[in-house]
Amino acid sequence: MGVADDLLRVSHDWLFAGTLSLRQPARRAGYRVNVDAILLAAFAARALAGGEPRGARAHHAIDLGAGVGAVGLTLLHFEAAARVTMVEIEPTLARLAVDNAGENAWAEQTEIVVGDVRHAATRLREGADLVACNPPYVTPGRGRAPAERVRSAKYGDLATFVEAARRVAGRRARACFVYPAIEATTLLTTLRAHGLEPKRLRAVHGRANDKARVVLVESVPGKPGGLVVEPPFVETDALGARSPELAALLTTPRRL
Repeated sequence: MGVADDLLRVSHDWLFAGTLSLRQPARRAGYRVNVDAILLAAFAARALAGGEPRGARAHHAIDLGAGVGAVGLTLLHFEAAARVTMVEIEPTLARLAVDNAGENAWAEQTEIVVGDVRHAATRLREGADLVACNPPYVTPGRGRAPAERVRSAKYGDLATFVEAARRVAGRRARACFVYPAIEATTLLTTLRAHGLEPKRLRAVHGRANDKARVVLVESVPGKPGGLVVEPPFVETDALGARSPELAALLTTPRRL
């Protein structure tokens, strides 16, 4: 069975206490959404408002490497964007993103672009005032290559996604990324090499005393300097229960 056939096995899940419908590959059938997508969308939403997720709204947000659309749909859920374009290279995941947008009544506010982010960036050049990207965490040539069913989501060149983000970002746009904390220096230097200056960083820790798991970084086209390091985001308490901040985030209601 090939990747495309395997991905036809789909589970129907719900986010935000059952208010956001999400169809995605069934377990062991393909890449599934994890909390990093939600953390990225919330961080990107705050980039606009400097506070709570529901603040200022982007006219056009672009989600690079969208998968089934979790980040883009969460931006709409938070009312952080009036319109979202999702770019995804894997056709089966892109079809699920289309289905998810329709099921959540956001078909008119979304566009799904099937293709490589480099090619999509040519058409979407400087078209966004908010960019969100959860790029592959494994760079070709480093570490063990992921299984075929999740390779397109986990295996790729960070610079390709950063370059695409810079090309689609308008003059006053904000581009937000999530990336493994152990590779934070790689992310920051790659952003700066492509004309995106890091302005805000928040580390995510599984528990308060754990090393950071991933970092969230907001960048803008502009002058160097002015990086703000925010207090850490802690996901669970000492007993493994969700932290108050994570619990509140995952139950954020949809405003109808």
